[in-house]
Amino acid sequence: MHGTVTNIQRFSIHDGPGIRTTVFMKGCNLRCYWCHNPETLDSGPQLQIFPERCIGCGECLERCPHGAHVSVNGHRTFRREVCVGSGACAETCYAEALVLVGKRTSVDEVVEEVLRDRPFYETSNGGVTLSGGEPLLQRDFSYGILERCRRAGVHTAIETAANYPWERLASLLPVVDLVMMDIKLMDPDRHRSCTGVSNGRILENARLLGEEPQPLIVRTPIVPGVNDNAEEVDAIAAFVAQLPNLQYYELLAFHPMATSKYTSLDMDYRARDLTSPPAEQLDRLAEVARRHGITVRHS
Repeated sequence: MHGTVTNIQRFSIHDGPGIRTTVFMKGCNLRCYWCHNPETLDSGPQLQIFPERCIGCGECLERCPHGAHVSVNGHRTFRREVCVGSGACAETCYAEALVLVGKRTSVDEVVEEVLRDRPFYETSNGGVTLSGGEPLLQRDFSYGILERCRRAGVHTAIETAANYPWERLASLLPVVDLVMMDIKLMDPDRHRSCTGVSNGRILENARLLGEEPQPLIVRTPIVPGVNDNAEEVDAIAAFVAQLPNLQYYELLAFHPMATSKYTSLDMDYRARDLTSPPAEQLDRLAEVARRHGITVRHS
């Protein structure tokens, strides 16, 4: 079984309990305009371009079999519309001005990498987390990784937007120890405006997940102008307070760190001018959520 990942991040401490290895899957069916991992949105391989690193050797012009790299009046130009993501140019670019994001890999290769840090999981109550992107987009690949890790005694977790039919999500649960999901907004029209999809399926899946034996962590990214106010957080907290297996509710501060990623992929970044909400604001929003009798964390 093979799938596509963008990164396998070791020694992660923000994607579940303990020290973890986070596997970032490629592909997502939401388009949150503030997404800080734009390289995970498209399901196929993509070329990132960092012109400031280019040394002008011209190897990419020779290596690309599809003519995506051309020279116009002595200046290198990249035609993304004809690029198929073969990675031939990136392989020869030792300056790393060209980087192919999205590696086709096997379950065996991912599990081998994950198990390298088993001693750290055992001493910290950590494990492996499948993130993204969206793990449900590559359901069979995700299942293979989780099943193998769980069989090896490694704690398993997924981070999901839960925007798929319940049957697909439920099919992963037998090999999952912890579910982390986002609820960004309660109003379906505003949710569609900000993420490209309605939230009806997401909220229904949250209700169903709330009845499952796996602990559930619900997160809300606090984005200026989207949900950084007491009314939005209060509405979400009232909803998650009804979920029987809720472990805690977490507010995650937006951070404007993805500009260079969007630029490297020739993508428009609508959140370019946003700033992080101040700590005092997160404190106030956390207190609003706690009024519903739930455990609330924020970072």
